[in-house]
Amino acid sequence: MLPAGRPQSETISLPVAVERYFEVALYLLVLTGFGTLASTGGLDTPTVVFVGAALLFRGYILATRRSVLIPETWTTIVTLAYVAFYLADYLLISRAFLNATVHLVLFVLVVRVFSTRRDRDYYFLAVIAFLMVLAASVLTVDSTFLLAFAGFMLMAVATFILMEMRRASAQATIRSNPSNDEQAHRRMGISLASAAPALALFILLGAALIFFLLPRVSSGYLSAYAPGGEMATGFSDRVQLGRIGEIQQAHSLVMHIRIDDDPRGAFDLKWRGVTLNVFDGRAWFNPHERRLVPRSPDGLVFSSPNPTGETHRGGSSGSVVHYRVLMEPVSSNVFFLAPTPSTLEGEYSTVAMDGGGAVFDLDPEHPITSYQATSDIAQPNAAGLRTASDVYPADILLNYLQLPRLDPRIQPMAEQVTASAHNNYDKALAIEAYLRTKFGYTLQLPRTIPRDPLANFLFERKQGHCEYFASSMAVMLRTLQIPARVVNGFRTGEFNDLTSQYLVLASNAHSWVEAYFPGYGWISFDPTPAAPPQIRTGWSRAMLYVDALASFWREWVVNYDAGHQYSLSREATRNSLEWLQRLRNRARRNYEALVMDARRTQQTVSAAPVRWSVAGAIVTLLLLLGANARRLWRTLQRRQLAAHPEKSPRAAATIWYGRMARTLARHGWHKLPAQTPEEFVTRISDEAVRQRVTQFTQLYERARFGDSPEDACRLAALYEEISEAIRR
Repeated sequence: MLPAGRPQSETISLPVAVERYFEVALYLLVLTGFGTLASTGGLDTPTVVFVGAALLFRGYILATRRSVLIPETWTTIVTLAYVAFYLADYLLISRAFLNATVHLVLFVLVVRVFSTRRDRDYYFLAVIAFLMVLAASVLTVDSTFLLAFAGFMLMAVATFILMEMRRASAQATIRSNPSNDEQAHRRMGISLASAAPALALFILLGAALIFFLLPRVSSGYLSAYAPGGEMATGFSDRVQLGRIGEIQQAHSLVMHIRIDDDPRGAFDLKWRGVTLNVFDGRAWFNPHERRLVPRSPDGLVFSSPNPTGETHRGGSSGSVVHYRVLMEPVSSNVFFLAPTPSTLEGEYSTVAMDGGGAVFDLDPEHPITSYQATSDIAQPNAAGLRTASDVYPADILLNYLQLPRLDPRIQPMAEQVTASAHNNYDKALAIEAYLRTKFGYTLQLPRTIPRDPLANFLFERKQGHCEYFASSMAVMLRTLQIPARVVNGFRTGEFNDLTSQYLVLASNAHSWVEAYFPGYGWISFDPTPAAPPQIRTGWSRAMLYVDALASFWREWVVNYDAGHQYSLSREATRNSLEWLQRLRNRARRNYEALVMDARRTQQTVSAAPVRWSVAGAIVTLLLLLGANARRLWRTLQRRQLAAHPEKSPRAAATIWYGRMARTLARHGWHKLPAQTPEEFVTRISDEAVRQRVTQFTQLYERARFGDSPEDACRLAALYEEISEAIRR
C-alpha cells in the first residue's frame, strides 16, 4: 500500500510503486519463511528471539519509510567472523550438522536483510526464505506445516509477480508518465492481492493432485540430517538410570496404535522396545549380538510362531491381536511390539533381532514410520507358574543372574520381603507388591546421580520413577537366584475414539521387569505404582479432534506411498462402482414402477373407455391452452386495444397498421422492411385503394407519433373502407 502521509499533489511513477510493493512482499516472504521454520520447535529460544527481533525491526523500518543499511566493509568482517563461530557451533554448541547450518543460514539472512543494495541481494533473500521452508520440512511432520507452507506460497507468488514487473519495468525503453490518479496504484495493489491467492490456490491444488498421483518411494534425501533426541538413547544398548525419566518429562507424541476389532479401547498393553540384562550399578546394558531376520516367502519381515526364541505360551485365538503402528520421527530404530510377536510386516529390507527379543530396523533408506504386527498376548495362569521348575537352562543362568557390587542391605531386604513365599512366582509378586506400596513415584530427578543409585532409592530417597522400581526388583530377584531383566518400552496411552487409535506419548515411556520361569518363558511384572486416573476435560476432548487431524496428516500425507495410493484408488473404484450400481438399481426400480403404472392405467381405461376418453380430451385441451396461454393472452390484449384505441393511441395505431399491411399483402401489395409508409403507398396501383391507404397512413402517423386518440379511433372505419375497396 502507498504510505499514508503522502501529499495528494505528489505523483508516483509506476516503477517506484512496484519497487515499494516488492520490498514489502519480499519482507513478508522472508518473515513467513522464518515463521514456518520457528513453528517446528526445532530452533532454540535465543535464535528465535534474535532473528525474530531483527525481522520485526526491519518491518518497522519499512513501515516508517526509513533506510538502514550496514556498510559493505562491516558485512564482510562479520561474515568472516561467523565462519569461525560456525565451526564452534558444529563441534561444541549444536553438535549437529543441520542445526549448525540452520544457524548459519539465519545469520546470513539477518545480515542480508540490512544490506540489500543490488538485485542479486533480493534474489538471495528469496532463496534463503525457500531454504528455511525446506529446513522446516525436515524438522517437522506436523499438520501445522501445511498452513505455514500455504502462507509461504501466497507470499512467494506475490513476490515473484512483482519481481517480474520490476524486471520488465527496468528493461522498458519507453517510460510511462506519472499518474495523478490517487487510486491508480491502490487498485494495482488490490489486483495483486486478488491474483496472488488465486494463483497460490491453483498451485496447491495442482500439487495435491500430483502428490496423490505420484507417491513417494523413499524417506527423502534430507531425512538423515533430522535431529535426534533423548528417545534414541533411551532405547539403545546402554541406558543409564534416569534416562527414561527424562523422556517421561516430555509430552510429545511418539506413535499411534490401532488394534483390529477394538473400537472402544479395551486393551492395556505394554509395548516392548529393548531388553537389558547387564547392570553395573549405574546403567543397564544389552550385550546380545543382533542377527538378521530373513524375510518370509509371503513378504512379511518375519512370520513364525515364535521368532524371538522364547517359550511358546500357546494362547487361544482370542489372545492373538493384530495391530498397526504409526510412528512419529523419534530417531529410534526399535520396533515397539506387544508380547509375544509372531509376525511383522512393513517396507523394511533389513531387520535384526537380538537374544532378548528386541527387533531393530537396519535399513537406512527406510526409517521406521509404520508397520503391522501380530502378537500373542496370552498369559499363563498363576497356578501353573507356582508349580514351575526352578531348574533353569544354562544360557539363562549365565546371562540373567549377573550382579555388580551391591549395597549389603539389598539382599537381606529381598529375603525379608519374600520370607513368607514358598515359590519363585510368589516371591516375585511379593517384591512387586512391596515396591508398589512402600515407595513413592516422582519424576523429580536428583541433580546428580548418587554413587549407588539403587541404595539411595531403597534406603534414603524412597521415591523415584519407573527405572528405579524396575531396576530394584530385577536386582532383588537376582539376589534370590531368580533370572530377571529390565524392559524399556511404552505403556498404552489414551484412546481416541474418533480414530480408534491409542495415543502413545513420550510421557508413557516405561520400564518394567521380566522374570524367567522354565516351561513358560519370560513373565512380566510391574513394580511401579499405578498412575492416578486421568481427568477428562472439554479441552482434552478438543485435543482429540486435533489429534485426529494430525493422524490423517501423518497417514495420508507424510507416509503416503504406493500402498496408500493403491488403497485410495481401490476405495475410489469401490465407491464409484457402488454409486453406479445404486444409480442402476434406482433406474431399474423407476422403470419397473413406470411399467406397473402404465399397466394399471391401461386396465383402468379399458374398464371405462368413454369416461377416460372424455377426460383425456379435456386434459389435452387444458395442456394446449396452457402451452399457448401466453400467446392467447397477448392476442386478447391486442383485440382489446384495437377495440378501444383511445386507451393507448400509439399501440392501437401500430396494431391497425399491421392489419392493413397484412390485408394488402394478401392481394399482392407487400411492404418491404426497408420501405417507409409513404414509399409503400406509391407501390399500390389501384387508385381508389391508394387514396384510402394514403389517408390511413396520415392518420396512423398522427396517432403513432402524435399520440392522437381521435386519429386512432378513425383507423378502424378507414380499415373497413380499404377492405371494401379491395373487394371491389
